[in-house]
Amino acid sequence: MMKLYMKRIFIVFWGIVFSFVGYTKDSPTEQSCFFRLEDNQLVIGNDVVTRTFEWNGGSLQNKSLTDTGNGICFDFEAGEEGFAISDYTQKVLQADVSQKVVVQTPVIPEHLEVEVYAEYEEIEVKRVFSVYPGCPAIASNFYIRLKTNEDIQFDAAETKLESFRFATDHWKYKAVEFFDRTDVNNNLLRSVSLVGYRDLEQMKGNILHVQDMINGNSFFILKEAPCSFVQLNYAGYDFLCGKNQCRVTGLGISPDDLTKDNWLKTYGAVVGLAGTSELDFLEALRTYQKNIRIHRKDREEMIMMNTWGDRNRDASISEENIKKEIEACKKYGITHLQIDDGWQQGLSKNSAKKEGKLWNDWKKEDWQPSKQRFPNDFGIIVDYAKNNNVRLGLWFNPSRNSDYRNWKRDAEVVVTLFRTYGIRYFKIDGVHLPSKKAELNLTKFFDYIAEETNDSVFLNLDATAGTRGGYHFLNRYGNIFLENRYTDFVNYYPYRTLRNLWMLSSYVPPENLQIEFLNKWRNRDKYHDGDPFAPINIPFEYQFAITLMAQPLAWFEASMLPEEAKSVIPIINKYKEHQYKIHSGTIVPIGDEPNGKSWTGFQSIGNNEGYLIIYREFNAQDKASVKTFLPDNKHIKFELVLGNGRPLSEIIGKDGCIDFYMPSEYSYGLFKYKIED
Repeated sequence: MMKLYMKRIFIVFWGIVFSFVGYTKDSPTEQSCFFRLEDNQLVIGNDVVTRTFEWNGGSLQNKSLTDTGNGICFDFEAGEEGFAISDYTQKVLQADVSQKVVVQTPVIPEHLEVEVYAEYEEIEVKRVFSVYPGCPAIASNFYIRLKTNEDIQFDAAETKLESFRFATDHWKYKAVEFFDRTDVNNNLLRSVSLVGYRDLEQMKGNILHVQDMINGNSFFILKEAPCSFVQLNYAGYDFLCGKNQCRVTGLGISPDDLTKDNWLKTYGAVVGLAGTSELDFLEALRTYQKNIRIHRKDREEMIMMNTWGDRNRDASISEENIKKEIEACKKYGITHLQIDDGWQQGLSKNSAKKEGKLWNDWKKEDWQPSKQRFPNDFGIIVDYAKNNNVRLGLWFNPSRNSDYRNWKRDAEVVVTLFRTYGIRYFKIDGVHLPSKKAELNLTKFFDYIAEETNDSVFLNLDATAGTRGGYHFLNRYGNIFLENRYTDFVNYYPYRTLRNLWMLSSYVPPENLQIEFLNKWRNRDKYHDGDPFAPINIPFEYQFAITLMAQPLAWFEASMLPEEAKSVIPIINKYKEHQYKIHSGTIVPIGDEPNGKSWTGFQSIGNNEGYLIIYREFNAQDKASVKTFLPDNKHIKFELVLGNGRPLSEIIGKDGCIDFYMPSEYSYGLFKYKIED
């Protein structure tokens, strides 16, 4: 067996060498990304980061993580498998390693994939590393299948995605836990920090920041999985952290999910450099996240309107009313109109009509455009939108009965709507993933649509209810419809929306979130008199400004806005000139956490230039010092793009602090800045 094993490694190794000899070095991936297997070590990396493993016969053990540019290296002690499933991954029978360059698609950038195959007694494991040029993080995806039809048994606590053992004893950990189901949750993340001690301590979250307390150097781990509280086969924690080691646990599968015939994908893990400062960490994480999906101006950028925010549900959906909304979109500068639940022939349980019953199971004919609401053919509405330079979107609820058994039928409905009417934007709602089978079938639904339309269909993934993908899983298909808030239920307060965006923006790209602003004139009588946070007391322009770092969602019927709302039209049109540039930067929160009375904001960081938006909430100060991520002692020129602030030209003070002036409560300033010195 040992001779066979060595022969396989010899053949694979020289195959790798010859494949690299043939490179023309004419792409960023081929120029900067690499791997090699030599001296019993597997080395994978690019021009920024390198991961080194003890080969260990194919059962990889973490040896080091190196910041190539700065010469900083985290050394790990060997002896513990990085990936493990109970006792089933102790003895490797044979192993392979191979590579391929993944060519760019309309949504995925070109990158290098390195695949490590390991055969054990009862199972086979594939570990696929993804390396992107210039990215300081390397992703790992894991696939498992059985070798026989005999069952194996393990629990979630007996699994590991990553494991690191340190040579020193002084390590600090920060875990960030996320929450979706925003219909019931309004605090969308929680962070916990600890200093490692003797026993391994349990921590929850999708992100773990790991810092050497001696020199301040750090790295991060991103667990690519749903939010912790809805993960499958969950052990009750995601990380185990101690004085000299940490682990990532929970594969998101149970033994019953495994078969002999098919590879089963588990949750994944990303390991990346995080530098010594908060900004180093946030920029490194964001660099990886921006590689998950290519952000294109003509596809990702939008100001979308959805009429359900006015709570008429489907009662307002008709050919006549949709034409009015298209005209209103054109007038206000809104780029997309999404016709939510009610455009289709089958009536959902949320319909304004009592006969509506559908939700978990739909027939193909249910997804024909409603003949009652669009009696003159749906194509008339499509053409009307096109002629008014408005892009049309639709709502869709895939049938979740029997773990999305009919995924292909539903996917073909979406593809047919795209081919027939040219509709590219679909809000995906009603998702519930209680099992691995449901997750896999829904993924097939997404992938089939992407493949059949050459990635031309863009999905708005609803995160408001159910058991769904959250912020770090199934997130390469479009953006996230974050929350439903309604003045009807007195649960829309602009500062709360701003707070949710502000808090998420450290760890989730804001440009991938749809953030709503409402018709503030509706239901003013339902709010308490004298409530300074009530929407009616806050300028409409300011409420729109809250959404600028994300994708603005006009959560109302624009044809029903009062005359004074038109003052926002020049603001929307001016914003669209800068929208793509804003979203091209690394957007991070600055100032204080929004609480209705703070000075707060965001910074979009580019190369020696970028954007700042500052909000003065309900407070009596017309001037405040705001801490930014601008470099100290540099001369910065600020141009006021939108809002009420004053242009600035200043030398930045300590910790990036700048004094901003805003003339009144609920005022804001969007600035474009340039570092001149």
